Amino acid sequence: MKKIGIVVEFNPFHNGHIYLINKIKKMYPDSLITVIMSTNFTERGEFSYLTKWDKTRIALKHKVDLVIELPFYFATQSSDIFATYAVSVLEYLGMDYLIFGSETNDVDVLKNIASTTLYNEKFDILVKKYLELGNSYPASYSKAIYNLTNIKLINSNDILGVSYIKAIMLNDYNIKPLSIKRTNSYLSKNLTGKISSAVSIRELYLKNQNIKEYVPIETNNLMNIDRNYLDNYFKILKYKLISEIDNLDIYLDVSEGIDKKIKKVILEVKSYNELIEKLKSKRYTYNKLNRMFLHILLNIKKTDNYDINYIRILGFNKKGREYLKYIKSEITTLIVTNYKDSDDPVLQIEKIATIIYLNIINKPELIKEELMSIPIKH
Repeated sequence: MKKIGIVVEFNPFHNGHIYLINKIKKMYPDSLITVIMSTNFTERGEFSYLTKWDKTRIALKHKVDLVIELPFYFATQSSDIFATYAVSVLEYLGMDYLIFGSETNDVDVLKNIASTTLYNEKFDILVKKYLELGNSYPASYSKAIYNLTNIKLINSNDILGVSYIKAIMLNDYNIKPLSIKRTNSYLSKNLTGKISSAVSIRELYLKNQNIKEYVPIETNNLMNIDRNYLDNYFKILKYKLISEIDNLDIYLDVSEGIDKKIKKVILEVKSYNELIEKLKSKRYTYNKLNRMFLHILLNIKKTDNYDINYIRILGFNKKGREYLKYIKSEITTLIVTNYKDSDDPVLQIEKIATIIYLNIINKPELIKEELMSIPIKH
């Protein structure tokens, strides 16, 4: 039995995810599929349009065997940190392969890029040079890679794929990376056929338009996040920013004087989008600002330095349960199913993040269930 790991956000779970899972099942019919899933917030600092438990139920319904939580603390950081901790959990769990969607769909090309960023002494020098010329970090990163390899790295899933491979290389992990060709770009807003990007599906949803052609029936039935969630978020974020206006530089991702810029605009802006537009620059991209504001809201400081000391199970089917019984005797990492199982600070941050998330999406009635939750059995 091949053990396959996938890193997912399922924001929301759509037909492209079903395509990926079915492709894996065709490649490895007797495989065990484990997903490590970001829960309430994503790597781009955005809100999940489905709760972690709804995402878990849908994944199990569509042939996933085991669902693991990627905690807020790691899920809302840069691609390298996001990937490092996701891959480490899959390695701990004994996965044979890490499979990911890729626009390039050439693992050897991505390995070449990963090796260049890690071991070519000129790479960091070039990145610094391009930054000094006024480029954003993502642009500087891509330009340095192109300069050294003549390869253009511009697509989101390829960039994340490189981060996965770097994590494997740096830690000498046994897990092997494999890619599956994406049918469209992650950021594409074009609606073609029955498989469209999560970005386009979310935009349709916010416009109160029909999404059922692009998602399974379960997603369509469970997508009921408050469409005014950004307004709800902005109210509590603005209070936090104003109340700590002279102390913002202690938080993760707050650097290069952005705290001073926030101080100049926070009293006059009337929406989250307006706040982003006032602050966005080549150095402070949309994604970085999103993540920064979440870290400020959740009190994630620059001095915090946490590791994964536990693995939290969100759900499993029979095959997943049997594998968990086997692997428990093989690993030393603590396996938890509830907030009561550990006082680890990363788990407690996850609890607070979930409570805030449920209030912002206007579902406070789910908080009690969250605090008492146990894995979903399918």
